[in-house]
Amino acid sequence: MRAVMYEEFGRRPEIVEVDDPVPTPTGAVIRVDATGLCRSDWHGWMGHDPDITLPHVPGHELAGTIVAVGAEVTRCHVGDRVTVPFVCACGVCDQCRAGDHQVCDAQYQPGFTHWGSFAELVAIAHADVNAVTLPPDLDAVTAASLGCRFATSYRALVVQGRVQPGEWVAVHGCGGVGLAAVMIAIAAGARVVAVDISRSAISAAVALGAEAAVNPLTTDVVVAVRELTGGGAHVSIDALGSRATCVASVFGLRKRGRHVQIGLMVADDARAALPMDLVIARELEIVGSHGMAAHAYGEMLDRVASGELRPQQLVGRTIGLDDVPAELMSMDLPRIGAGITVVVPSGA
Repeated sequence: MRAVMYEEFGRRPEIVEVDDPVPTPTGAVIRVDATGLCRSDWHGWMGHDPDITLPHVPGHELAGTIVAVGAEVTRCHVGDRVTVPFVCACGVCDQCRAGDHQVCDAQYQPGFTHWGSFAELVAIAHADVNAVTLPPDLDAVTAASLGCRFATSYRALVVQGRVQPGEWVAVHGCGGVGLAAVMIAIAAGARVVAVDISRSAISAAVALGAEAAVNPLTTDVVVAVRELTGGGAHVSIDALGSRATCVASVFGLRKRGRHVQIGLMVADDARAALPMDLVIARELEIVGSHGMAAHAYGEMLDRVASGELRPQQLVGRTIGLDDVPAELMSMDLPRIGAGITVVVPSGA
């Protein structure tokens, strides 16, 4: 099969021919019909993820069709159209038995712990636990946006942030995951302040229904958020992952507000000093959100099917497999357009 591979961190990836994957007894092989290009893939290419072993094939947001299953697989079948969460669970550890597959003790992550979906085929582990059957009318490009960014934002707001109608939500960083958060918050009846330095990102957030926008390059974010929301956000999301966005998110909360960290933080940013005196005095909550378990996708897919959530609106453009190396290397640069970039390996 054709795949995108890098042999050194930070070195240009190449399009290569490699052996087709074969399923483990409990696993499956999926033909990749579409796969999202995510900033987490860039972090992996830069060497920020200790789970990656070289040489490596990245890619973790995928939708496709099962072409082979292992001998012990009973629920999944060849021909099924599926997606998977970016954290594939074992199904048997203590965390999994509690239903918390997203923090599985033996998690398998295509594109990180194992080769991923920037390829024509990808293997997944424990298919009966992790494969999510797609509704017949959900196209592959839209479905590919669900596995990481959209599902992560959904659980971050609905479960971890417990967003309620009428509450103010501040979204710091309006890339793919941030725009998903804007859409989900508005669908929940919340009011949104979008924070980003990109005019196109802000425009996209406003088009989705954000009531206000703040540009950190020209405005004091904390002051602006607190004024716009009448005292601070009830829920604040750091969808980018930096010291500045994390701290601004916490400072912009009202009393008893909830900060949810989605954006991956690395190097010195991962040790950002937070105002714990403020956390105590205002009884703030600070929680992380690490994707969503496959068994929890049903509610989200129902809301997509009903039209309440429209993830297809978040797809900015599609590209082919040959375009991935250049696009991956440029993920840390300012984006001209907003929305999610999706790879279609077949080029169709």
